[in-house]
Amino acid sequence: MRLHLDPTTVARARDLAAVAGQPVVEMAGSHTTVSIERAVLRMAGLEGADVEGTPWVNRLVDSVAEQVGLELGVALPVWDALAAQRRAGVGTDAPLLTLAQRAASGSVDFRQPEGRAATSAATAAVRAARAGVRQMDKQRVVREKLLTRYPVDHKPWIYLIVATGDIDEDVPQAQAAAREGADIIAVIRSTGQSLLDFVPEGATHEGYAGTYATQENFRIMRRALDDVSRELGRYVRLTNYASGLCMPEIATLAGLERLDMMLNDSMYGILFRDINPVRTFTDQHFARQVHARAGIIINTGEDNYLTTADAVDAAHTVTVSQLLNEYFAKEAGLADWQLGLGHAFEINPDIPDSFRLELAHALLARELFPDAPLKWMPPTKHMTGDIFRGYLLDGFFNLAGALTGQGILLVGMMTEAVVTPWLSDRDLALQNVRYVLNAASGLAEDLHPAPDGVIASRA
Repeated sequence: MRLHLDPTTVARARDLAAVAGQPVVEMAGSHTTVSIERAVLRMAGLEGADVEGTPWVNRLVDSVAEQVGLELGVALPVWDALAAQRRAGVGTDAPLLTLAQRAASGSVDFRQPEGRAATSAATAAVRAARAGVRQMDKQRVVREKLLTRYPVDHKPWIYLIVATGDIDEDVPQAQAAAREGADIIAVIRSTGQSLLDFVPEGATHEGYAGTYATQENFRIMRRALDDVSRELGRYVRLTNYASGLCMPEIATLAGLERLDMMLNDSMYGILFRDINPVRTFTDQHFARQVHARAGIIINTGEDNYLTTADAVDAAHTVTVSQLLNEYFAKEAGLADWQLGLGHAFEINPDIPDSFRLELAHALLARELFPDAPLKWMPPTKHMTGDIFRGYLLDGFFNLAGALTGQGILLVGMMTEAVVTPWLSDRDLALQNVRYVLNAASGLAEDLHPAPDGVIASRA
C-alpha cells in the first residue's frame, strides 16, 4: 500500500523541522544538567546510596554544585579532588565512593583546577568514564551475538507491557508473555518516577501502576529474559523508560545492563510533566548520544498527544513531533533503524470511516519514515469496559498494523482502562495479534488506496 506522497512537500517538512530544531541542538550542546553530570559519574563506576537511600552520585554532584557550580561540569573538580585524596593515601580501594562519602560529610574542598592540574584531571576523568563506555560496547556485542544465535526473523515485533510494582513478580509474568509470543517486554515505570530527581537503588518490590527503574531491576529482568531467550531460541528484547528528570542516568544504566529499547521522547517531559524545557532538551540530547553508542532503539511518545487531544483534529501534531524527534535523534547520532517513532490508533470508533482514517495516519507515518521501526500504539482512550467491543477494536488495530507494515506493535488489552491485565488477558490479546498477522500479513499487496480517495486525501 502506497500513498505516493509529494517528495517536495516531504522535503519541505524536514527542512522546517531542521529550522525549528537547530537552535535547540546548539543550546543542548552548550549546557549541562545535574543528571548529565550524575551520568558521567555512573559511567566512571560510582554506584550505591547512603543510609537514607540518596544515591552517592547525587551526593557528590550536589557537593560540587554548592562549592564551585556545575557550569563546567563535575569531571575536573572531582578528579582533581581524587588526585589530592590519592596523595593523602585515602580511599585507595574505592576512591570515587570514598570521595563521595567524604564530600557528603563536608570534608572535601573542591576547586576548578587550572593549567597542568586541569589537564591531569581531564585525562583521568576521560579514562574513568571510558570504562563505562567500554562496558556499553561489550554489551552491544553481546546483544549482536545473541541475536545471531537466537534470531527474530519476523516483523512486526510484538511488544507487551509487564509491570506489577514488584520486580520478583514481573519476572515470571514477563517470561510467560515471552512464551506466548511476545518479542519485547516493557517494564513500565512506577507512576511519578519521571519526577524523582534521583534513581532509586537496588531491587524494588513496591510500585504504583509500574515498577521502579533501577540498575538492579534492569539486571534482574535482563537475566530472566536471557534465560527465556535460550529456552525459546528467540531473543526477547527488554524495554524501559529514559524520560523525566533522570533521563541521562537511566539511559546510561540501560546501556550498561543491555536493555534493547528505551522510551525517549524529546518533548514528553515538557508537555506532559511540566519539566524545564532547557533541561529536557539538554538531557534528551545526551541520553540519545548514549543510546546511539549502546545500539538501543528509542521509542518516542506521540501517542500521548492523542490521549489528551482529538485524534482527528490533532493528528498533524503527531507528524510534526515525529519529524522533530527524527531531527533531534539524528543530530545525536542515532541511525534510522533506532527510531521507534510513535503513533496511535485513537480515533473515536463511532466516527464514520474511522478505520480508513486510521489507515491514512498509519500509512503516512510508514511512508514518511520508511527505514524506521515505527511503534504503533493500541486504542486506550475509547475503551469503555465492554471487553468484547475492546477485543474487536484491538483486532482492527492489529489489522491496521499488518496492512501498513508497522515495526513494533504494542499489544492492546480488552481490559484496558478497567483493571491491570491478568495473565489470561495477555494470552487472549496475543492470540488476537497472532490470528490477524497470520491471516492478513500479505493483504497489503492486494490493496491500493485510490489517489483521490479518503485515505490518500486525508494523509
